[in-house]
Amino acid sequence: MRGADTERTRRWRLVLGAEGAGGGSGLADAELSDEDSRVDLVLAALYDKPDEEAAGGPRSAGLGASAPRVARWLGDIRRYFPSTVVQVMQRDAVDRLGLTRMLLEKELLSAVEPDVHLVGTLLSLNGVLPEETKETAREVVRKVVEELEERLAERTRAAIKGALDKASRTRRPRPGDVDWARTIHRNLKHYSPELGTIVPEQLVGYGRRQLSVQRDVILAVDQSSSMADSVVYSGLFGAVLASMRALKTSFVAFDTEVADLTEHLADPVDVLFGTQLGGGTDINRAIAYCQGLVGRPEKTLLVLISDLYEGGDEDELLHRIAELAGAGVQVVTLLALSDSGAPSYDHENAAALAELGIPAFACTPDQFPELMAAAIRGDDLQAWVARETS
Repeated sequence: MRGADTERTRRWRLVLGAEGAGGGSGLADAELSDEDSRVDLVLAALYDKPDEEAAGGPRSAGLGASAPRVARWLGDIRRYFPSTVVQVMQRDAVDRLGLTRMLLEKELLSAVEPDVHLVGTLLSLNGVLPEETKETAREVVRKVVEELEERLAERTRAAIKGALDKASRTRRPRPGDVDWARTIHRNLKHYSPELGTIVPEQLVGYGRRQLSVQRDVILAVDQSSSMADSVVYSGLFGAVLASMRALKTSFVAFDTEVADLTEHLADPVDVLFGTQLGGGTDINRAIAYCQGLVGRPEKTLLVLISDLYEGGDEDELLHRIAELAGAGVQVVTLLALSDSGAPSYDHENAAALAELGIPAFACTPDQFPELMAAAIRGDDLQAWVARETS
């Protein structure tokens, strides 16, 4: 027990820091090894208050603005902490201590641990990155995109291909197109004991392979600053969908202006650097542009990825979406496409869309492949959401 108490004391001492461990708690006297002392200095650089503000409470904010010092600190946290903790600490430094400005420096950018949140920060700085930093920024973004592709791309292709195959099945197949496994399963109740076999009253088969585009998919992505993670994942999924010949994929990014980035879908990094995070939001203008892309309403799936905070004409926005749905376009609204949980969104606009029969919900990247497959199959998406969130 004594060893456990010592370890607990050590951990609390590192969490609270020298100032926070004062006040007669006894933690200030905890012995730290040489390595623990170095870890304590790393934590202090980010979380300890200046001396004049320290009041014996939890650690909070004190990293200096010196670029060399920050570079050393970035290297130290990667030495002492696992990558998941490093990413959290980097996020704290970006959010609270002005590290964003320092990411404009190539040396610092090379030292950070890449993750989705860092990519969002770099995209927000896209317009002000110095030339000597841009290539390093692209390398950081590409590393994250490649990791996400490895995790999500094949799952997405497989789910959508399965949905398209199911949609093309026929109950009047040609002999060479019979799906015998499904036919047997479907006709088990027609087993004949006299004949010792199944009498297939209903054949199940595959439709002839279609070389033409089977579905048109339009991704309309809100690039306001609150949607940073969603923009990153949307760019990846847009590129994956564009790689499938059975789909015609369009990618539209918007704030108060509209940018059609479809021609860049061969490379998700190009898509992401074509966006510009920040600014206002005119969803109505974006939907008006998307209306012009619809050539086959009954074959079109429009995925609007937005928190629905509209800076444009809300009434006209709802009217346009109602027109699209009435024409046969399948419309889905994702309030977020990220791992960050329940997003902040405009509840009134979400409720208005629900009255039009258009679901509005948050979706994680891991759920997105199954969502797209369900939409292509024509499943009830409200029921799908209820199952996924139950």
